[in-house]
Amino acid sequence: MNTLYLVQSETPQERQIIAAWLTSQFEGQNDDGGRMVVDLADDRLHEILTDAEDLLVEPLRVVWLPEDENEKPLSRLGSALARRGNRRARSGAQRLIMRGGSDRYQVLVAKPATVGDLRSRWESSGSRERFGRFVERQAVLALDRAERALIGSQYKVARYVVEEITASPRFRAGIERLADELDLSVDEVQQRALAALNQMVAAQSRRAIDAWNRLGRYFARAYRLVVDDRGADSLRELGGKYPLVFLPSHRSYLDPLVLRPALLAHGLPLNHVMGGINIDFWPVGPLTRRSGYVFIRRSIADDAVYRWVLREYMGYLLSKRFNLEWYIEGGRSRTGKLRPPRYGLLTYLVEAFRSSGVEDVYLVPVSLSYDQLYEVGLMAEEAHGGAKPAESFAWLLRFNRAQDSQRGVVQVRFGEPVSLRNALADEPDTRLAVQKTAFEVSHRINEASPVMPRSLVTLALLGIEDRALTVAEVASVLDPLVAYFSSRELASRESLGLSDDRGVQHTLDDLAHAGVVERYDKGTEPVYRVGPDQHLVAAFYRNNTIHFLVARAVAELMLQAVSEASPDDVLEYGWNAALELRDLLKFEFFFSDKEAFRSEVHRELALIDPSWRSRIADPDGAATLLASLRVHLAHRVLQPFLEAYWVVAQRLAARDPRTPVEAKAFTRECLDVARQLRMQQQLASSESISGELYATALKLAANRDLVDPGRDEVREARQQFADEIGAWVHRVRRVRALALAEPEHVAPVVTLSARRPGVSQS
Repeated sequence: MNTLYLVQSETPQERQIIAAWLTSQFEGQNDDGGRMVVDLADDRLHEILTDAEDLLVEPLRVVWLPEDENEKPLSRLGSALARRGNRRARSGAQRLIMRGGSDRYQVLVAKPATVGDLRSRWESSGSRERFGRFVERQAVLALDRAERALIGSQYKVARYVVEEITASPRFRAGIERLADELDLSVDEVQQRALAALNQMVAAQSRRAIDAWNRLGRYFARAYRLVVDDRGADSLRELGGKYPLVFLPSHRSYLDPLVLRPALLAHGLPLNHVMGGINIDFWPVGPLTRRSGYVFIRRSIADDAVYRWVLREYMGYLLSKRFNLEWYIEGGRSRTGKLRPPRYGLLTYLVEAFRSSGVEDVYLVPVSLSYDQLYEVGLMAEEAHGGAKPAESFAWLLRFNRAQDSQRGVVQVRFGEPVSLRNALADEPDTRLAVQKTAFEVSHRINEASPVMPRSLVTLALLGIEDRALTVAEVASVLDPLVAYFSSRELASRESLGLSDDRGVQHTLDDLAHAGVVERYDKGTEPVYRVGPDQHLVAAFYRNNTIHFLVARAVAELMLQAVSEASPDDVLEYGWNAALELRDLLKFEFFFSDKEAFRSEVHRELALIDPSWRSRIADPDGAATLLASLRVHLAHRVLQPFLEAYWVVAQRLAARDPRTPVEAKAFTRECLDVARQLRMQQQLASSESISGELYATALKLAANRDLVDPGRDEVREARQQFADEIGAWVHRVRRVRALALAEPEHVAPVVTLSARRPGVSQS
């Protein structure tokens, strides 16, 4: 069979190496055996392929192998230039490498195909491009696949994306359909679609990937990476069969720089990271776009063409089995716990999956947990009403310099993957399926999160607000907390490093060094407390673990509600109280469905006392059970949220129902009033002065139809809302008084409603 060697080469050195290789392959043969050698960019290619169905096309290129990490800097520079420099620099560097021997380069032979096979593929694709151009593109893709076997899966790049998408009949049909629906010309829709596609497509290159990997390691230099090896290895196997969509928690701008090396170290290919166009600034934007970042406009709800192009692009990536990555929260957490999921990209993924013909897609929950983080202080300032600084080159330089002031650990853990096919099969309503799937992913992120020492130490300190504690006193609070986490097999004393006073002091001193905790050591012994204006920063670290404690906090407040009412049916009353609290905080925490939630609350009560059912049947049983606890968690976990919600509810109740609520101005009003109430000690927690919490509380109020103006009956409903939250604020303060072993002298902040929990709810 005649053979056409299709050569991809860019320098004289590469052409010389390939010529020598061809000579060595056929040395001693008297004729050329029907062989032809043609450069990939040769204009004659289309003519050569005409009426040559049996001709075997075999692509060739020179691959310059990655440098050895132990190689001398000058040699490494030459190797880098050989692969990534401009043509002149590359040619010179290749000459130097060739003098040192042939172990640093290799002629790559891709899988061949006959012209007939290639023509069949071209015709079945429905492509309008010339056949020669199609063959050229297939040759490059085949060479890329062969090269990855030598240099690693991190160099799996998407080539000719715009050409492949726009050449398909599907794309042309979509353009015509949109033109008809939008009453626009086909040319205008096509121009808008091409502009959107060119803006979002990641034009990857090996050069940019290497550069971004090195830059990423430099920016994340403050952290030691600890990866869930078993989880990563199982994902590599799963990714061999299906495309994966990584959905990490979002704590820092460093998150993608942390996750990428964790995946590459375990043989997983490069992700296409879907991110906001706000970070597409020089020099970050051009570099990241060429290393797998897909920049998407922030608001696309009103642009049908852009939305359609995004779905088509995602479907293309799925069909080519490229992995995706984005942050399901939509933005960095300002509180340390997961934000409510955003459904936009997941909805587009579902639509792309259904139209792509892919068998399945697996969503991978990822927990990224930092033991310390430079950005927390800035985010706390935003929560107090400060403006978020715009991303820019100057901002990037400041961010980079800040990494030199800290050293820490970041843990990467993977939750159980979610089959998108199964998730959609279980729920025919797409909108509901997307919401349930996002909720499940968020829940699995939480379950995968590690319990970290800083979380428990800040939990202990925040529970007593401004009072300072000795190391021994902090240890005494931590002792039952650590025992609790051990009983649930979430962490052990040894893994936390809090098994003795020395470990506790080490964590306290780390927090003091970071400015989160204030240390005073001029008295008889050192004492520690949360630093001035550092309560939201401390809460950020505490909230990394708070999701493990919510059911326990609900159980304590349920006991408090029962102890106040002495109802006839204790279990039913307590369950209604727990459901009321669950509904109140449904936008703040990822609660399980009702039956699973009941089991979780019962589990917590059983941990308090296995005979809790019989105990609370006695008139004073619930109060006695609550008072007997070694550690109370309700005020440490839920008080800031309840007090923040109460501030919002009170300001709504005091407002003329006909006056519109403008979110930004209303949040500022709540911040100002909350500072006054804290100074008057009407708020027990400084954490409740938070714009982030007020935004969620306002979301809850809107969900209950208490925000939109124009109805006089809203006034009464708003007051009922304030009374409901006020009742829970009073209960959590009662638990706090038990924890602090103080007399019950805290005046209630509201006139409590006499209604029973759950009774007045529809």
